[in-house]
Amino acid sequence: MNVIRLLGIRDTPLSVDEVFSAIGDHAAGGTAIFVGTVRDHDQGKAVTRLSYSAHPSAQEELRRVAEKIVADFPITALAAVHRVGDLGLGDIAVIVAVAAPHRSEAFEASRRLIDDLKAEVPIWKNQLFTDGSAEWVGSCG
Repeated sequence: MNVIRLLGIRDTPLSVDEVFSAIGDHAAGGTAIFVGTVRDHDQGKAVTRLSYSAHPSAQEELRRVAEKIVADFPITALAAVHRVGDLGLGDIAVIVAVAAPHRSEAFEASRRLIDDLKAEVPIWKNQLFTDGSAEWVGSCG
């Protein structure tokens, strides 16, 4: 079975249950899931909502990042989904998950997956603050 089980850039709400189901594997002794949500502040300013935008190449870049993780870690399953569009406080913006034979591999691979996704996949967020100002933040360099 393919190790990369679920990848997506979506404008609809994300589901932890869907991601967890996608990476289920009897060979895995450990599963690590990271869920990124919209918080109510950033750098001392109150946030009201976010809006995410993705470059047309974002899906392809997400696959490239996932393939690199699969090549670098002994994992049995991987999933990563990121939301685009308008999100409110508490909404899920991103979910990454990795299943591996042991917990240390699952933790290490999932940490690298979210870090590489943020650094390399062309997705940007526009933060809207309570004072009416806004700020674009690039999630990739």
